[in-house]
Amino acid sequence: MKSFTATCHPEPANGGRRISTASACRSVRPSAGPLASIILAALFVVLPAPTPAQNPATMMPEASATKAKQLLAQMIDAMGGQAFLNFRESQCTGRMSEFGHNADLTSYLEFKEYWRYPNLNRTDFGKKGNIIDLFLGNDGWTMDHDGVSEEPSERVFEFQDKLRKDPKHLLRYRLKEEGMAFRYGGQDLIDLKPVDWVELTDSDGRTYRIAVQRESHLLVRYTVITKDTESGDLIEEVTSYSNYHPLDGVQTPLQAVRTRNGRRMFQAFYDSCTYHPNLAPDFFTKAALERRFDEVGSRADKKKAGKGRD
Repeated sequence: MKSFTATCHPEPANGGRRISTASACRSVRPSAGPLASIILAALFVVLPAPTPAQNPATMMPEASATKAKQLLAQMIDAMGGQAFLNFRESQCTGRMSEFGHNADLTSYLEFKEYWRYPNLNRTDFGKKGNIIDLFLGNDGWTMDHDGVSEEPSERVFEFQDKLRKDPKHLLRYRLKEEGMAFRYGGQDLIDLKPVDWVELTDSDGRTYRIAVQRESHLLVRYTVITKDTESGDLIEEVTSYSNYHPLDGVQTPLQAVRTRNGRRMFQAFYDSCTYHPNLAPDFFTKAALERRFDEVGSRADKKKAGKGRD
């Protein structure tokens, strides 16, 4: 009985597409009938050619911007979509570490952080919450052992600068800002996982680099590059996010680490977050801090604060 012999191809066929040839030269007897045709077809399954990585340096500006916006849309969807875009308040608790000039640990505090978006922020420090920073756009107040007082102007400026660089603020409120430029930044590996970089530049010259993990589409690294107004040197702040959990429909990283020009500045471990805290209408006011001081301030603190007002 004659046998049918498949032809071996030393080079890929079909215009360079890879062909599966695991048993390409085995014999198939005609007596097998339709089964022979099935086996023969399986031996020569045409596999799609791998998609080459796009080189951001050779992409036209329009194509680069389009890809960057597509990646951001995927990321926002993965972060919770409308739940991420529409929440108006948040309350998170955790532990915060801050580091000095030599990268040594300078403090380790429990904290509660509250937001009423877009620009009201309050952070209560310590187990009793007896140290509070409160910012309301262009104003700020602080509560400490001396009572309630205005934040220094430089602290208010720091908050405003921090707000403009905050990733939630950027993604929720600033993407349609006039003068915002988008660019695809290419592929990379972070913690051995592939990411795509998106780069944004605002009208003030700040550059934002966003690493979107290719598998989960979540934000894993966020870099802000600015220029020191006095020295002209570049300042690069890098924040890494990890340990994501879905809370109230929003994917929330429970660990964040920030460095500035390679030096560790901040680390936070979050215990919980909610995006529906139902805070009191006057929670972000000076009066709220004065009431809080009456609750947690010691007798000596209140006496000292009273003398300061005389």
